[in-house]
Amino acid sequence: MSSDDVDGWVGKFARFPIVQLIDLDAARGEGSNRAMVRAICARLPCQVGGGIRSPDDARAMLDAGARRVIVGSALFTADGVDAAAAARFSEVAGADRLIAAVDTRGGRIAVRGWKTMLDLTATEAIARLDPFVGAFLATLVDGEGRMGGLDVAAALTLRRATTRPLIVAGGVRSLEEVRELDRLKMDAVVGMAIYTGVMTLDEELL
Repeated sequence: MSSDDVDGWVGKFARFPIVQLIDLDAARGEGSNRAMVRAICARLPCQVGGGIRSPDDARAMLDAGARRVIVGSALFTADGVDAAAAARFSEVAGADRLIAAVDTRGGRIAVRGWKTMLDLTATEAIARLDPFVGAFLATLVDGEGRMGGLDVAAALTLRRATTRPLIVAGGVRSLEEVRELDRLKMDAVVGMAIYTGVMTLDEELL
């Protein structure tokens, strides 16, 4: 689903304490919407991801107004976690403003816009990245955009893997799910359910 009504969506999300903003074109290596991202960060409290390939990219997003940056592919090599890269990001951005994306497809880490699979599980990645970041974002790609409900059992496995804040995404479709995840001490990303009207911003999400 796509929309050109940027101002409309900015207005709708204005009352939220944090808004997740992902440049999917940049994440897939198919372009960049960096100027739009900067403009939205000037108007909303955002955590920003997609195409952040270097510590300089992360710093630029923070300088543009992002509250936190989400880094995924740049924290991994074909062999697994790149601890040296994670340390550099942490030093430049600050661990408290760095979110590591540990997205999975079929239980394995998915990078490069979810196109490349690594022989690595999210729990293994979390263990290696934990010293360098302030939080984790786990998108369960198998359910992303389908509104079939989040795999809570998989999310709980990740919750047990770290004491840091954990944000989960991938199929969340109801306010009841959001509340259940909050009870389990996880934050939820809700996207498609809002954009399609299955959930409304009039509901008590805050």
